[in-house]
Amino acid sequence: MQQRQLIGSGSVFEERIGYSRAVAQGPFVFVSGTTGFDYATMTIEDGVAAQAEQCLKNIDHALRQAGSSLADVVRVTYVLPDGEDFEACWPVLQKYFGAVRPAAMMISARLLDPRMKIEIEVTAMRQQG
Repeated sequence: MQQRQLIGSGSVFEERIGYSRAVAQGPFVFVSGTTGFDYATMTIEDGVAAQAEQCLKNIDHALRQAGSSLADVVRVTYVLPDGEDFEACWPVLQKYFGAVRPAAMMISARLLDPRMKIEIEVTAMRQQG
């Protein structure tokens, strides 16, 4: 069994709450719920589609640190405070997952910060070799 690898993004939330952006172990990479914050500047765009794009960039960065990528995602969960915003994200999701087509679920629930319009969590496989 491969050793457990903890991956951080530098987000202040990881230390404050006590979690990792991603955990890689064995053939899997589990990426925590990730929001549209740009972690370098701790800023967030207003629009849900722009936030979805930043979420996926943040997730891709974590996956690459674990020897994986968005192309290796097998499961994705979307959480939006307003379920009616989901359709505005579809072009972004199609851009990143159109060929990958992971199993997916969308949940409508309040998020920690009212500026957050979407949070995305994924499970991916590590690339072999």
